[in-house]
Parts: sequence; C-alpha cells; structure tokens
Amino acid sequence: MNIFIGNLSYHVQDEELASLFGQHGEVESARVIKDRETGRSRGFAFVVMPDDGDANSAIDALNGHDLNGRPIRVNQAIEKERNERRPRY
Repeated sequence: MNIFIGNLSYHVQDEELASLFGQHGEVESARVIKDRETGRSRGFAFVVMPDDGDANSAIDALNGHDLNGRPIRVNQAIEKERNERRPRY
C-alpha cells in the first residue's frame, strides 16, 4: 500500500520515516518529496508497505503523531490518473 504523509517538518529524512513506519511492519520504500530546483523538502512524503494490514495499522497509529514538532497527516495515497500528454501548439 502506498501511504501519503503530509505536514512534515522540512528536516525529516527518508531514513527517519522508514524507521518510524518500520515499527508497524515491513517498509518497502520511504521517500520525502523534494523540490527539483532547490533540493529542499516540500513537506510531504510517500511510504510503501507491502502488507495492507501493517499499512492500515501504521496509518491508524501515526496519523496526528508528533514528528519533529509537527503533527503529521497520514492516510492511504490516492493514485492520480496520468493524462496523456497533449501536443503544445
């Protein structure tokens, strides 16, 4: 399951998220989303957990959890439909 984490402190790193979510089950990946130009965190991340039961447990336990002074928002990520590229004229 792909999990969205919002309201992240700009200082949180991938490893810290992997460790936090790892307390609830296996973590396949943890990635803080960064700005392409500055390389700074954009304040949100995605964690992938292969077991849906573990993922739901993590969502329930960590939504509102204080991480580096900020209450994080944790929920199942909604897959965004990708539009086909339209030609520019």
